[in-house]
Amino acid sequence: MKHTLSVLVEDESGVLSRISGLFARRGFNIDSLAVGSTEKEGISRITMSVRGDNRTIEQLVKQLYKLINILRVQNVTNVPCIERELMLIKVSAVSESRFHILEIANIFRAKVVDISKGALTLEVTGDPGKIFAIQQILNQYTILQIARTGKITLVRESNVNTELLKKSLNHSNDTLYS
Repeated sequence: MKHTLSVLVEDESGVLSRISGLFARRGFNIDSLAVGSTEKEGISRITMSVRGDNRTIEQLVKQLYKLINILRVQNVTNVPCIERELMLIKVSAVSESRFHILEIANIFRAKVVDISKGALTLEVTGDPGKIFAIQQILNQYTILQIARTGKITLVRESNVNTELLKKSLNHSNDTLYS
């Protein structure tokens, strides 16, 4: 199972190296990693996606707390969160396909950030599902390059789980139309 960890650290040199070393020594691969400063000077937030069962992730969290400069580790996998990712995707766009690619971009609210005679570069921002979906659809064209950020996440203060709301609304719609 994929887990999302949100780690607050002191913004000191070597912190990320110690964290990645811990993961490497334990044979873990980090699927996604994003680091950035927070609202407090000298504090950074690391958001990472890691695969493992609940017990293994609990052990990993305990190990993270033993590292120097770690302030807080939170497994936000099952907590209502706002998740976002950014992808730049360059697609071959010869005249026959350009219109279709632009329509797909419009549907996904992607921005065209570069255009040339033979290619379009799109900027897509959204939850990981949206990023995955547009990439799958654009696979029917020739994808020339992709660059993706790691997933970033913040816990929802409203405590509203939008994923559960989506499922609930879909179930209600299924009931209405059956």
